[in-house]
Amino acid sequence: MSNNNQLKSKTLLGLFWSFTELVSKQGIQLLVQIVLARLLLPEHFGLIGMITIFIAISAIFVQSGLDQALIREKNPGTEDYSTVFYFNLVISIVVYIIMYLSAPIIADFFKEPKLVEILRVIMVVVIINAFAVIQRVILIRKVDFKTQTKISIIAGITSGTIAVIMALMGAGVWSLVAQQVTMQSMEAILLIVSNRWVPSFTFNFTLFKQYFNFGYKLLFSGLISTIQKNIYFVIIGKMYPVTQLGYFTNATKLRDVSAQSISQAIQKVTYPVLSRFKDDNKRLSVNYIRLIRCTAFVYFPIITILAAVAPIVIPMLLGELWEPSVPYFQLLCIVGLLYPIQALNLNVLKVKGRTDIVFMLSIIKIIVLFLLLGLIIKINDTIIGIIIAAILMSFIAILLHCYYASKYIEYRMSRQLFHLSKIMVSSSILFIIVNLTRLTIDINSITNLILQVVLGLGAYLLISLLINKWELKNTINLFSKQG
Repeated sequence: MSNNNQLKSKTLLGLFWSFTELVSKQGIQLLVQIVLARLLLPEHFGLIGMITIFIAISAIFVQSGLDQALIREKNPGTEDYSTVFYFNLVISIVVYIIMYLSAPIIADFFKEPKLVEILRVIMVVVIINAFAVIQRVILIRKVDFKTQTKISIIAGITSGTIAVIMALMGAGVWSLVAQQVTMQSMEAILLIVSNRWVPSFTFNFTLFKQYFNFGYKLLFSGLISTIQKNIYFVIIGKMYPVTQLGYFTNATKLRDVSAQSISQAIQKVTYPVLSRFKDDNKRLSVNYIRLIRCTAFVYFPIITILAAVAPIVIPMLLGELWEPSVPYFQLLCIVGLLYPIQALNLNVLKVKGRTDIVFMLSIIKIIVLFLLLGLIIKINDTIIGIIIAAILMSFIAILLHCYYASKYIEYRMSRQLFHLSKIMVSSSILFIIVNLTRLTIDINSITNLILQVVLGLGAYLLISLLINKWELKNTINLFSKQG
């Protein structure tokens, strides 16, 4: 088998297991969320939404960008892994202490006294995750997502079962806390058992400096990006009742089942694969262009269909109580439409070692976001208005990412935007057809839902035969032995 076919086979296998891991993990969480949504109240989800940003920021500190540096390194050894492990562990303990002491201040900010104990318990996951970072890096470098898939499924089922039992017993918000702590604990334990890597008693300051010089920019850019993605929870939690934040939080989680799963899977698999071509710009360009166009071709209709069928699916799954979250979910799908494409563009910059540009883009984006939020809130101080600001930010971000990635790849910004716009047009027609089917054909909900999906996808494929032939052909070839 040629090197190209071997690489393609390994990439596809990695994508398959990565998608399986993330989709199964998110799928299990979705099933659990459906059950919990029927057992708990929106305000319970709202309380977790208030501290989402602190959990996310803490996770970024633990990873510290050094995990990406290890993935990019050609031949890291035990000393490399051990050095990063001990740094991550110390950072996680420091972060937990800071969050423990800050809990009363955060609770006072949101005027929710319950947050003190909730935050102090749930932030234990920060220390737990420190034990899993290197284990994941080793598996990612091997493009071994099969092991991670099995671990995620076991952890998801176990934590979900515990959360549902606690909700049935009347534990309220603590069932959601237990779900997160149990899941992270199970994953860490199973990763250690499966991988069987243990750190040596070494810490090499020279190696640490080398990795930190690459990773610290990713750390800061990750922090800024995390704030950018999660600031909405803080604003909504501060400005609106906790119930409204609960609707927004659940809508975001539902959106992330698809948007985040696919985006993370693509980023995790393509980064180590594209890193192999960092010194061969032609091969890097060819593989990158194919990934961009095929990813958009598959992903755009998926997220579009989810947005279109939401008025039927969300009340059906979660109950009528959650119907107010439908418009939030639909608009959040637009926000997430470009996530995988943004991730691929950033991967090119990381592969080329331009973490300084990644950091600079993070600063630019958060400045633009705050300006947008300030303007939008003055014009329309509703949750819908806040999400519209997020949509505008998402499209501004793709322009920035495309522009800078095009400087290091043989794929002009204008060409990439043209190819993406064609797929967006096809997806928009799909959205219109699905909604027309729902509004004009009077049959039971399940049958109508199936008809919507079939007609929508059929129309998308027919349109693609006219304007997206390259994407259709190459997506088929990508998953065939002849490609």
